[in-house]
Amino acid sequence: MATLVLDNGAYTAKIGYSLEKVSVIPNCQFRSKTSRLKTFTANQLDEIKDPSGLFYILPFQKGYLVNWDVQRKVWDHLFGKEMFKVDFADTSIIITEPYFDFTSTQDSMNEILFEEYQFQSVLRTNAGSLSAHHYFHTKPSELCCLVVDSGFSFTHIAPYCRSKKMKEGICRINVGGKLLTNHLKEIISYRQLHVMDETHVINQVKEDVCYVSQQFYKDMEIAQMKGEENTAMIDYVLPDFTSIKKGFCKPREEMVFSGKYKTGEQILRLANERFAVPEMLFHPSDIGIQEMGIPEAIVHSIQSLPEEMQPHFYQNIVLTGGNTLFPGFKERLEAELRSLVPAHLPVSLLLPANPICYSWEGGKLLAHHPDYDEMVVTREDYDENGHCICEEKFDI
Repeated sequence: MATLVLDNGAYTAKIGYSLEKVSVIPNCQFRSKTSRLKTFTANQLDEIKDPSGLFYILPFQKGYLVNWDVQRKVWDHLFGKEMFKVDFADTSIIITEPYFDFTSTQDSMNEILFEEYQFQSVLRTNAGSLSAHHYFHTKPSELCCLVVDSGFSFTHIAPYCRSKKMKEGICRINVGGKLLTNHLKEIISYRQLHVMDETHVINQVKEDVCYVSQQFYKDMEIAQMKGEENTAMIDYVLPDFTSIKKGFCKPREEMVFSGKYKTGEQILRLANERFAVPEMLFHPSDIGIQEMGIPEAIVHSIQSLPEEMQPHFYQNIVLTGGNTLFPGFKERLEAELRSLVPAHLPVSLLLPANPICYSWEGGKLLAHHPDYDEMVVTREDYDENGHCICEEKFDI
């Protein structure tokens, strides 16, 4: 019996059999400007010749699965003969969903997985629970860990003790990668070039040039300097999708500080945007979102837990999700936490080599756990008892 692990994120789906490698695939459909009528699904993105003005159709809105039609199409593509060739009758699936997911969504997911696809058995869980499983597997002596998952729609902070999540300590900040990209689009559109339709391109810009500042006000001053003294300034060459397929940063020695470029490339000049955008993870109030930043939320979450456990959580903080890949993220979070946490408590953060696939790897380990068969709901169980057996077994 094969086990398929699917970490079904709002931006990418991390999928693969438990004995194989993971594939990271966009969890959405696209329409391009040139062929309006044709819809591209998931990794067919690579077939689009001109991804400017790319139109996204996302199954998730505000972090929850709402558009089942799109999700079905993506799953059909993933499970189908082009990709994973799933033999449903002989396959068990581990699939993730957000914390405290709506009951209606959970029921729909049961129905689709058991009745439409007819998987042999299903385990529904949270991505954070898989990350915690991964962490406890690598550090068996630890009893507690705090999973910080900063993804596309949200940043979740979830404490785990002996692989059980402690619901009273779970926090959510409504800042994720989608908000950062949208904010960067707005800033660039306001300052230099109308890019409100260019989500795909600007997301690439964000990943290429943004970083987390260690001293925000100092970097702000540098970013206001003229000419070569401004070390924060960078020129980004936008793709034209004919000769330049993917945008890139101009090397420092090729930058023209006064006057225009002779070459015909389209240039974005970015300075304080590079660190002002990721800053929202630490201070959402900068753009009027009245919430705590990540460091405060971590402390808030840990302080809601029993006092004797708190030191253990500060020492076992795991960073997962795409936003943790910003250069300087871990260092800044560590510095801010250090100033908030009592001096006698050590603070230790782990940034895995691949924070995006960390929870998928946890699912892979879980699939080979000796008690795995006790955790799942089989199709016979479901046919006999319906949704209630899933409610009992899955702790969402």
